[in-house]
Amino acid sequence: MTALAALVGAVAAVTIIAVNRGGGEARPSSVGKAKTVASVRPTRRTARRHPAAPATVRHVGPFAVGVMTLSATEPATPAIATARTATGQPVRTLPMRVLYPAVGLPVAGALRGARPDLGDAPFPLLVFSQGFAASVSEYGGLLESFARAGYVVAAPTYPHTDPAAPGGLAEPDIVNHPADLRFVISSMLSAAGHARGRLHGLLDPRRVAVIGHSDGGDVSLAVAANPCCRDPRLRAAVILSGAESTAFGGGYYAGGSVPLLVVQGTADTVNPPACSAQLYDAAPAPKYYLSIAGAEHQPPYLDAGPMRDMVTVAVSAFLEDYLKGESAALRALAARAQLPAGETLSSGPSAPPAPGTYCPGAP
Repeated sequence: MTALAALVGAVAAVTIIAVNRGGGEARPSSVGKAKTVASVRPTRRTARRHPAAPATVRHVGPFAVGVMTLSATEPATPAIATARTATGQPVRTLPMRVLYPAVGLPVAGALRGARPDLGDAPFPLLVFSQGFAASVSEYGGLLESFARAGYVVAAPTYPHTDPAAPGGLAEPDIVNHPADLRFVISSMLSAAGHARGRLHGLLDPRRVAVIGHSDGGDVSLAVAANPCCRDPRLRAAVILSGAESTAFGGGYYAGGSVPLLVVQGTADTVNPPACSAQLYDAAPAPKYYLSIAGAEHQPPYLDAGPMRDMVTVAVSAFLEDYLKGESAALRALAARAQLPAGETLSSGPSAPPAPGTYCPGAP
């Protein structure tokens, strides 16, 4: 039985330092968010040919989940130092929670220091970007579900994003986060290549995707589809209640995009549905839009329950297609259209009707 089948059945220098082998997952809780959204309408849409789907990779699961804490230290370059000296951080330190498939029975929770499952490796890499004013630990249940399905999940804490992190909150620092995200990818792949490292042999550098919520969704979209920040190593991106952002400049989709899954709640007042609809409508295929009826900004991703379960199933199906070459689950979900918790999954040229005609702040 594949990991996804089990889920459905149930419902240029890189420095990376191991800090400890612990860091269990925390129970999700609600944290207030403040988000300013702006967007850029693309001036040109040129669909980039997506590389052929990878050969089918069958990882039998679900897996036990291990967790470790790493720290990536991002060296300053002249451009970075100039842009970041004002915040007092010409060198960026990015703590990362890393969840991975581990040896053992798939019990609930993430196991500190568990032995990586190298027998089924290498696994795809999924890099998660948090929302503004949210802790990575709040997404513990969601991220654990992806590791259980056969992905190595790296979740960095961006500077000035976690309310408990040094330096306090400063949303304008988001302009630096696409570079941070690309650096995390480089750090993880470099660590996996070190023979004596704990990640050695665990990652497949050909199978990399990003996923982000809220501001983290904006950052993930920039790295997936904005010429300012695009990372050619990506094969797919998942945007959870995100938007195009003028903070990064550039014109979205000017050179195409990796395959996208856009997820949006219809009752979200922080990231209005029109923002997700706009970025989806402008994107070239392949693309999918998961609309969650009555969902607000945080519950589908932070709170345990049917909505988060269905998000997990849909995201896993999407990633299995574009990272593992297994398309049956995604096709089955798209064929159903109406999903158990009131979601609809579509892949047409336009998103379902959304309140408003454009994202607030858009030109």
